[in-house]
Amino acid sequence: MTQASRLDKTAVSPKAWTMLGIGVAAQAAGTVFVSTPAFLIPLLHSEHGLSLTQAGTLAAAPTFGMVLTLVAWGAMADRFGEKWVISIGLALTAIAALAATTTDNYALLGIAFLLGGMAAASTNAASGRVVVGWFPKDRRGLAMGIRQMSQPLGVTIASLTIPTLAANVGIGWAVGLSVALNGVLALICAAALVNPPRPAAQPTDVPVETVNPYRSNWFLWRIHVVSALLVFPQFTLSTFGLVWLISEQGWDAAPAGLLIGISQFVGALGRIVVGVWSDRAGSRVGPLRLVAVSASAVMLAMAAADAAPWGVPALILLLATTVSVADNGLAFTSVAEAAGPKWQGKALGAQNTGQFIAASAVGPVVGALIGAVGYPLAFAIVAAFPAAAIPLVPSRDRDISV
Repeated sequence: MTQASRLDKTAVSPKAWTMLGIGVAAQAAGTVFVSTPAFLIPLLHSEHGLSLTQAGTLAAAPTFGMVLTLVAWGAMADRFGEKWVISIGLALTAIAALAATTTDNYALLGIAFLLGGMAAASTNAASGRVVVGWFPKDRRGLAMGIRQMSQPLGVTIASLTIPTLAANVGIGWAVGLSVALNGVLALICAAALVNPPRPAAQPTDVPVETVNPYRSNWFLWRIHVVSALLVFPQFTLSTFGLVWLISEQGWDAAPAGLLIGISQFVGALGRIVVGVWSDRAGSRVGPLRLVAVSASAVMLAMAAADAAPWGVPALILLLATTVSVADNGLAFTSVAEAAGPKWQGKALGAQNTGQFIAASAVGPVVGALIGAVGYPLAFAIVAAFPAAAIPLVPSRDRDISV
């Protein structure tokens, strides 16, 4: 193969980068809404009398809502395209956020967060198709790494704004940020997002891409289980990292929120690095296995952080957050490639469903665990989940996307 043909193969159009940017912004806006309840936990716990278990349950409401609709949104994206799935989903998220700003009743607030999560799932299920559709195979690791920045980017925005807004002007104004972000992005996606080109139909060929990939082998099932297990350290840190810094390390809310934001931003950059690594290695599952090993190690380091000198716990939290989010782009790219064009939306929806089932359990379960045994032992127990994922990572990649 000549140098020119290699360049032709890996060329990416400016439109593809634009669509990727819109997709990242859209999912980040949805993530701000989904992340908002977690950053209300210190206020709900200290000033509104909710236990960590109760506040953690409220924080889990959006992720539980996402579980209910991810596969449905993915199936809609497979059939109708990404543009209107994302646009309508963001508009509905903005409406749910607006409803949440109008009530002080925690039950009604939980319902609004639940409905908003159901709507926000649209971007998770559909934006992955945008990446796979617009980018060639040997650039997808990079592109999906950038796309996966949207989740930590959204958490970063929430961590830097929600605690301060909630403390100074109230919970309603804090949630109102999601009304503005999701409303604006809904309009942008409706006006500018373009569905990726789909493979031309080949009626004379054997339609491999239409075969149910869940029936042909165990690859997708294993990736789904691995990803669900790796959710536990990620959501433990994003849900309880702030309150750990405040209650256990003696930090004030503002610098604690800043550190969480920095951690999420560094984690977002880490996803890009890991994506490029997978492109150059020609493998998604090899790097995924090493991330699982690292995630278990950093959670054990978090367990020991309380006994470390001042400043060290913050560095450990930064490292642990970076490692804990590194798997998402690898797993998403692997699922999309293994599912094929006709199943990508449904498979990515199923991928996220498993992750958010696990994520919705993290708030109440780890909250109760922290209350029973304390942070160090709880972190050590959470380290067992990524350790269990290591032998489940497939030994080789599977790709029917091209």
